[in-house]
Amino acid sequence: MAKNQLKLNKLTPAEEHVIVGKGTERPGTGKFNAHFQAGVYTCKRCETPLYNSSSKFDSGCGWPSFDDEITGAVERVPDADGRRTEIICSACKGHLGHVFTGEQFTEKNTRHCVNLISLSFTATPDEKITETAYFAGGCFWGLEFYFQKASGVISTRSGYMGGNKDNPTYEEVCSKTTGHIETVEVIFDPDVTSFEILARLFFEIHDPGQLDRQGPDIGPQYKSAIFFTGENQEQIAAQLIDILQKKDIAVVTELNSAKKFWPAEDYHQDYYKKTATTPYCHFYTKRF
Repeated sequence: MAKNQLKLNKLTPAEEHVIVGKGTERPGTGKFNAHFQAGVYTCKRCETPLYNSSSKFDSGCGWPSFDDEITGAVERVPDADGRRTEIICSACKGHLGHVFTGEQFTEKNTRHCVNLISLSFTATPDEKITETAYFAGGCFWGLEFYFQKASGVISTRSGYMGGNKDNPTYEEVCSKTTGHIETVEVIFDPDVTSFEILARLFFEIHDPGQLDRQGPDIGPQYKSAIFFTGENQEQIAAQLIDILQKKDIAVVTELNSAKKFWPAEDYHQDYYKKTATTPYCHFYTKRF
């Protein structure tokens, strides 16, 4: 289909800045960064299918990464300075991002680094849409225990986030040299619950006023933090912190953009289910 026959969607000023003006958005600010449902990613401007979800991977860069495009959907255009290669939608010529090779992230050795705002998503029929949240607040055993009991939570995993060491071990994290924090990944059904409900629970199952510790567990790996996956989560978390501070609760919880999540060792997963015990440093306290 020729460009002048395409039906182009009306863009917001922010979308126009990136897609038409070839701008770049801040990393980690959109809903598709930590998004791994089955489906097809399409051009926000003309709805042309660009990437299958099977080609998406987490590069830790803060933008969606794909190692292959749908055949013929994406064009490569060298930047004027010759330093990088731009990728554009073949149909409407809208700016997507840049493509890089030689980084060894996947076997295809290619990374399409795409602006979140340039994409829309269509789920595979009958595929359940889920959302993901990342919470840190002391030992991940206790946080996982409470989130597993929450309505609408599909699955949880204990792990590490926020540091600079790939594939960290528990011993390395405890050495306080990796920068990682014990974190719980929470995958939930947005038709049943919401990020706000889960974030409120988070602030009520740990003490957000304790700095670099939770109960008897002391160290930077036990700090209180929310790793948001988009602006909506960041705004909700900030609003909840403001509510608590107005109640004279000295919140030290950090708000950071989600990075690569590294699952913890198997013996950490479902710890209290396996041991048939209850948390020793996490207790429910109503705060809202």
